[in-house]
Amino acid sequence: MSLAHTAFADFEHEFANTRRMLERLPEGHLDFAPHAKSWPLRKLAKHLTDFGSWGAYIVAHDVLDFAAPQPPAPPLETAADFLKAFDEGVAAFRSALPTTTDEQMMETWTMKNGDAVIMAMPRLAVFRGMIMSHMIHHRAQLTIYYRLLDVPVPGLYGPSADEQ
Repeated sequence: MSLAHTAFADFEHEFANTRRMLERLPEGHLDFAPHAKSWPLRKLAKHLTDFGSWGAYIVAHDVLDFAAPQPPAPPLETAADFLKAFDEGVAAFRSALPTTTDEQMMETWTMKNGDAVIMAMPRLAVFRGMIMSHMIHHRAQLTIYYRLLDVPVPGLYGPSADEQ
């Protein structure tokens, strides 16, 4: 069994959970933030749509440099826009993983901003920490936004209080 297969045994489950959260995105509240230090809902949802694309990027590249020019992101205004971006990224990541070798999984992947290295670690650790765990963290934040906006929260690891 490859490292990619082992590391992503929960891939389908976790990305499906994130998609279920995005399906309920309340379009009329995209500017809502529960606290002055919190991101607006639109920014949090956009961040969640990016995890699949980031995974595909990490497979294909050894470095992400935030100082380098980045392509403009298309505006996301509707739940359908967010879901389309999410689905495209997940599909790209899903198709890239089977071709990723164990050697590639253990190669150092670097995130930097110009000369400043933000992190450098094996690609496998980046996938688990900066893709899967990071996505789950922000998805959990989204459940709080939904509670405050009275949006029913889907069950992610069993039924939610809204499904009982």
